Amino acid sequence: MSVLIYAESENGVFKKAAFEVASYAKGVADALGTSVTAVTVNANEAGELGKYGVQKVLNISNDGLTFKAKTYASILVEASKQEGSQVIVLSSSADSKYLGGLLAGQLKAGIASNVVKLPVSTSPFTVERTAFTNKAFQQTTLTTDTKIVHVSSNAFGLHESEVGAEVVDFSPALATDSIEIASIDKATDKVTIADAEVVVSGGRGLKGPENWNLIEDLADVLGAATACSKPVSDMGWRPHDEHVGQTGKPVASNLYIAIGISGAIQHLAGVSASKTKVVINTDPEAPFFKAADYGIVGDAFEVVPVLIEKLKAFKSSN
Repeated sequence: MSVLIYAESENGVFKKAAFEVASYAKGVADALGTSVTAVTVNANEAGELGKYGVQKVLNISNDGLTFKAKTYASILVEASKQEGSQVIVLSSSADSKYLGGLLAGQLKAGIASNVVKLPVSTSPFTVERTAFTNKAFQQTTLTTDTKIVHVSSNAFGLHESEVGAEVVDFSPALATDSIEIASIDKATDKVTIADAEVVVSGGRGLKGPENWNLIEDLADVLGAATACSKPVSDMGWRPHDEHVGQTGKPVASNLYIAIGISGAIQHLAGVSASKTKVVINTDPEAPFFKAADYGIVGDAFEVVPVLIEKLKAFKSSN
């Protein structure tokens, strides 16, 4: 009857989302009077999940296994049946969102996305989630026997609850997937947008790709991921995987800095889950100022170098 989670990892290392999902599941398990079981794939330190309350880890060791939604869904279906799990907790990553829909269909489960808090009630099972592109909160009750919860990124946080995690080899039957992956190219020297605590994003106000060093230099100082608006990626200044917004990658960072971005409604909708938003723009009427927590009306070519200098001085003095 344990709460089941899928703990995502990359190259054997757990993503931050895995620990946030584990933290949330531990809270749910405590409320239900049960424990947490995790499913992992090729995790180097599977027992690390015990730090966040996971008591049992079903670890799959298969070097040839790469993410395919149908295959991974079959893994979680078998794990949920083996463990008798009535609650499955997933992250809000692209991979987990693919899984959630497949699992809901196969397990006839109710599903709640964008969940930000522990259940308001466990009987009936009621969770609080964001709605209307994070402009409102909604309480959703799941009445199905099996319930699937997607935890919104950076909404719940990491909460340590040390237990001894038992790591068990898991060899489920793997469903075949008609999709074939030809190759995967990943940037290994950057903070990813999905895992970033801080995101520095640039728009057309940078005037050209030759000025992108402003974004990269500020990101380096802050240990941040770099991103851009849709027009920037459309013009080829930056790769499309850096495009954030409703039509690109959603951002739920603790700090989002928008430089030279006016704030089209699609962009604002995609970054509205970020906890603190800062805008630097020469136009005081730019829509982003209405959505931002802090704003600087000024030329990015003057403001950003000073900001970088001040941040470097602050870091060196601490």
